[in-house]
Amino acid sequence: MALPDTTALISPTLDLLPGSPPWLQALAGIAVLVFAAAAANFIIKHVILRVIGRIAPGDWPVPATIGARLANIVPALIVSSGIALVPHIPLWIVTVTRNVVGAFIILTIALAISAALTFANEIYARRPDAASRPIKGYIQVVKIVLFVTAAILMVAVLMEQSPLLLLSGLGAMAAVLMLVFSDTILSLVASVQLTSNDMLRVGDWIEMPALNADGDVIDIALHTVKVQNWDKTITTIPTHRLISESFKNWRGMQESGGRRIKRSLAIDQNGVRFLDADEIAGLRRFALLDDYLAHKHEEIGHWNQKLAQAGRDPVNERRVTNVGTFRAYVLAYLRAHPRIAQDMTLLVRQLDPTAQGLPLEIYCFTSTTRWGDYEDIQGDIFDHILAVLPLFGLRLFQTPSGLDLSRMAAPGGGGPAGLAASLAA
Repeated sequence: MALPDTTALISPTLDLLPGSPPWLQALAGIAVLVFAAAAANFIIKHVILRVIGRIAPGDWPVPATIGARLANIVPALIVSSGIALVPHIPLWIVTVTRNVVGAFIILTIALAISAALTFANEIYARRPDAASRPIKGYIQVVKIVLFVTAAILMVAVLMEQSPLLLLSGLGAMAAVLMLVFSDTILSLVASVQLTSNDMLRVGDWIEMPALNADGDVIDIALHTVKVQNWDKTITTIPTHRLISESFKNWRGMQESGGRRIKRSLAIDQNGVRFLDADEIAGLRRFALLDDYLAHKHEEIGHWNQKLAQAGRDPVNERRVTNVGTFRAYVLAYLRAHPRIAQDMTLLVRQLDPTAQGLPLEIYCFTSTTRWGDYEDIQGDIFDHILAVLPLFGLRLFQTPSGLDLSRMAAPGGGGPAGLAASLAA
């Protein structure tokens, strides 16, 4: 691009000031030079760039920030070339001005390239696989190298020295640079590992109790990963800590299509007993128990028949228990439930008895991963189980409350016996 001839602009102004003092002629020349630079800046930004913006395709517009940064180069070149034409200006001012303008042009180009890199990241983010393969961390590394290089070149221009001379002195500062950029190096290595191993994506639900993080990943950068917790707060995690420490990623659950239910009921062990024939007949009202009771009747009958033939005491006979029948009912209920995934693990098991009762654990998966639906399904299942539990002669273990103790201490409360009767009721 040919630079405007500032001599033609300055000379007429000087001619209008015949016999004026040197400082006034210098001031007038500087005013004309500034006006020429401002006019060029206005024409480029408000005329040329607008025309280009209208001509550019709508799907892939050229970012305005890139054009605006590059447009600043033209007035800078006008100032650099026109400062020597201003009369009565000392040589050292000309030199300093040109050096400063040269450093400004380098900074402007670096900012334009940075804006272009940001724009490239935005374009890449439109790809379907951008969430699983983000490049924001790599973009930030390139920007760091860009601005470090720009800083070296700017210092070289201001000092009028070769950049190679400055770079030769950086060898002695390598240890210092390693110390200053230690976090950046760690974050870069962590970002590469997270991306290459597909350990983290934008949108993943992660849980990291050590840093109070429990929510969705909303941003993955070079130095930090932002997590929006379920209470809508934002937790910022240093990238390298996701490699050096453990965290839980719930993506596998979301991709599987099912979410686990793992909860136990503490059954009062005082209520566990054998069922008599009338109680078994009464439980046949539950259609879900038909297969279980029929199978148990055949199995136990065959066992007891062999004992009778051997002349053994009837105390050795096997009998159906209420807790075993209840466990079979819950299992059949879950297998018939339309919102429980039947192709995943489904268990109803007893855990080790404790001082708080006999834990009966339900272990299954819902057919949805939506949080609200999951809680509704889990609540409905345990509502039904708790309601049907007394029909099997069982009750939950519950620590006596203050109300129970006050009833026991009240006149006519019956003391411990009254408390036991109250809990049994």
